[in-house]
This record gives sequence, structure tokens and C-alpha cells, in this order.
Amino acid sequence: MRNILLTVSYDGTDFCGWQRQDKSDGGRPVRTVQGEIEKALEKIHKEHVNLTGSGRTDSGVHAFAQAANFYSPIDSIPVEKYIPAINAFLPDDIRIVGSSEVAQDFSSRFSATSRTYRYFIHTGNPFASEMRFVWPIHHKPDITVLNKMASYLRGEIDCATFAAAGDASLSTFRYIENARFFVDDKNPEVIVFEICANAFLWKMVRSLTGSLIFFEKSGRSPEYFKEVLDSHDRKRAGPTAPPSGLFLYQVSFDGVRRHA
Repeated sequence: MRNILLTVSYDGTDFCGWQRQDKSDGGRPVRTVQGEIEKALEKIHKEHVNLTGSGRTDSGVHAFAQAANFYSPIDSIPVEKYIPAINAFLPDDIRIVGSSEVAQDFSSRFSATSRTYRYFIHTGNPFASEMRFVWPIHHKPDITVLNKMASYLRGEIDCATFAAAGDASLSTFRYIENARFFVDDKNPEVIVFEICANAFLWKMVRSLTGSLIFFEKSGRSPEYFKEVLDSHDRKRAGPTAPPSGLFLYQVSFDGVRRHA
């Protein structure tokens, strides 16, 4: 029994998130990324295979490099061959882009030390082909101000202000490694918000992105953002950004393991 780690890329637009949901639509299963990959694995293995992801992405959220692992009872498939084998049974909006064998006790969820998200914000007029993957805001924010606000997102922080109602986390503290805005080197009309942390609260990245853009446009100071962050009051957050611009960019396993 081998433990296989996959790197997964997907366009999340037409999915109800990552996590399999067997009874969400009147008792009927809904389309999820985990569910589609597990169906492909079942066709290869002739039995159900459980897939563990590094974390859940919400409806409409994408991934450049989600991490997920499963235990394969087949020893005859070379590990690199899992890429074309699984892709052959997947829809076009999911692609396996990497595969490797890992230790038996490895878990994509519990072995991960950090997750990095990138949010793409279009400040001009995007092409139709870009609309699934950006948030068009039609104005050019001051990146210097945005980065001064984001500079307060460092270290062990109570992120309750930016947790969505209904978040079931036992703690609202998260350890944020870094948060910054930068101009996309492929398109000067796109700015990117990148944030890396041990884990995230439900809709936290979208709430932070929407709040930062809203506060900058409203002429609020970086110190005001710090005041809102320290208030731990969800009512003081700005609007939540749409899911279209958000990508799970990277999952790391070689850093310091902190609380979940």
C-alpha cells in the first residue's frame, strides 16, 4: 500500500468547493473537486479510494497547486504514471500536475506547514477569458497604502474580524508568515494580494482582500486597518471579495508545524 501525493490544479468556477458533499442538494451529491478525483481513482482501482486534501477551497475558488494524498493498493503503477492515468478520467477543469510517493504517515492536511493564496485584482477592463479568474474593480488603488495595511498581518494574530459567520474553528488565531500586494509581471493592470499562513479561517482571504481594497478606496489609513483587525469585530470588516480571483497557490511541508 503506497501513499501517493498529488499536486492538483483546477478551475473552481463550476464546483461547489473542494470537499465532497454527498447530500447537499436535496440528498443528492453536488459537483466537487474531491468528488471528481475520487471517482477517477475508483475507476483505476476498482474500489473507492479516499482522498485527503491540504485544505478546503470554497465554491468558485481555484487552485494552482492543491495538495492531496491517497493510499493506493496497486504497486505496479510507476508513481509518475498516476498523472496521465488519473487525468484520463477527469473533466477538463481539473488537472493532476504532479505525483510522488510519500511516507506512510504523511497527510496533506496535517503535514502541511503553510498555505499560500494569491488573489488577482483587475484594475482595468478584463477580457472575457479573464473574468473567471479575476475581480474587476475598475480603479487603481495605491499599492503603497495597501502594503502598509498588509504589514500588520504578521505573526500570531487573532483574525476573528475576518472570519465568516458560521466558521466552526476552535480558535480564531492564525500564524501569518507574510502578506503583500504586487503588480502582476504579466499584466500591469492586475495587482495580486499574496498571503501565506499556517491555515486560514472560512472565507478569511476573501474578507481580508475585500476589506483592504474597500478601506484604501475609502481613504482609510493603515492605522485604521490595524484598529479594525484588533477589534475582533466581524461587523467592522469591509465587503467580502468574490471567489473568482482567489487561487490556492502553494502548499508547503518543510516549515515549522504550528497549530491548525
